[in-house]
Amino acid sequence: MADPYESLANAIITTAAKDYMAALKILKKSPANVNAKSTVTECERFFRSSWYAALTIMDSEFLIRRLREEALKK
Repeated sequence: MADPYESLANAIITTAAKDYMAALKILKKSPANVNAKSTVTECERFFRSSWYAALTIMDSEFLIRRLREEALKK
């Protein structure tokens, strides 16, 4: 059985990643969308925070790069 704290940490990061990708996709179609810009900024702040670092060992800049690549495909 998975550690409940690890499961919670993974869920927090997964939710932030999904929100980040959704906002990037919106910005691709509507670059002036204020809500999407705000979400991108907020997610990047989270990914670079000490809280994120406490939740995972995954490099935040690597994650941001990969999510951007995935969201901006096509």
